[in-house]
Amino acid sequence: MLIETLPLHERLCPPIKSSSWVDLPNRCLHYTTAMHDAAHAAHTHDHHHDPHIEGHFESTETVRDIVIGLSDGLTVPFALAAGLSGAVSSSHIVVLAGLAEIAAGSIAMGLGGYLAAKGDAEHYASEKIREEREIIERTRDEEEEIYEIFEHYSVDRSSAMPVVHALKRNPAAWVDFMMRFELGLEEPARNRAHRSALTIAASYIAGGLIPLLPYMLVPATPEANLTALKLSVLITLLALAIFGALKGRLVGTGWLRSALQTVTIGGAAAAAAYTLARLLNSHPN
Repeated sequence: MLIETLPLHERLCPPIKSSSWVDLPNRCLHYTTAMHDAAHAAHTHDHHHDPHIEGHFESTETVRDIVIGLSDGLTVPFALAAGLSGAVSSSHIVVLAGLAEIAAGSIAMGLGGYLAAKGDAEHYASEKIREEREIIERTRDEEEEIYEIFEHYSVDRSSAMPVVHALKRNPAAWVDFMMRFELGLEEPARNRAHRSALTIAASYIAGGLIPLLPYMLVPATPEANLTALKLSVLITLLALAIFGALKGRLVGTGWLRSALQTVTIGGAAAAAAYTLARLLNSHPN
C-alpha cells in the first residue's frame, strides 16, 4: 500500500538508487506523453487555482414577493372578470369592477407584505436581544447548544471545541451564529418592509391589468363582452404560463412543471368563479 502514498512521478517511475541520473529517461519510457500532461496539469492547477464562482440564486425574498403579487394579480381579477362576464352583458361594468378590485387588492396585498416583513424584523430584533443576554447569563448552556448544533452535522465535541472557544472570544459572531443555526433566523434588510410592500403591490397591479385589457378594447355590447372573455382567457393563461416558466427557471424547480402548475391553479379559479356566477345569475331568486 506504500505506492498509494508516493507522488505521481515516483509511482510511474521508481526512484533510482544510483547517484547518477543519466539513465532516468530510459527508466521512464512507460511514462507516456498523455500521463505527463495530466500530471503537469494537476501540478499547475494546484499553483494556479481558478476561482470558483458560485451560481446560486439568492434573491429569494424579492422573487417571493413578485410571485405573490403576480399570481394573485393574474388570478383574482381574471376570476372576477370571468365571473362578471357570466352575470352581466356590459364590458364597461366588468372593467370598472376589475379596476376597483385591482386598487383594493394591491393596497391590501402591499399592506400585508409590509406587516409581514415588519413582523419578521421585530421578531429578529427581540430574539437577538434574548440571545445577547443568554450568552452572558447562561454561558454554559449556550456552549452546550453549540455542541448540539454540531452534533447534527456529525462533528464531535473535540472537533467543535476550537470553534466554541473562537466564538466566545467574539460575542457578536457568537450571537449571529446562534441566530442562524439555533433559531434559523437571518437578519432582514433595513428597508425590507417598504420594498416588500411596493414589490407586491406593483406586481399585483401589473398582473391584474392583463385579464382586463380585452374588456377595455371592446365596445360595451353582449357580443363584444363574450369576445373579450375569450381573449381574456387566452392572454391570461398565456401570461400565467410565461410567469410560471420564468419562476421555475429562476428558482430551479423546472420551467414546464411551474408553468403547468400556475396555469392549472389560475384556470381552475377562473372556471369556478365563472360557473358560480352563471349559476347565481340563472337562479336570481
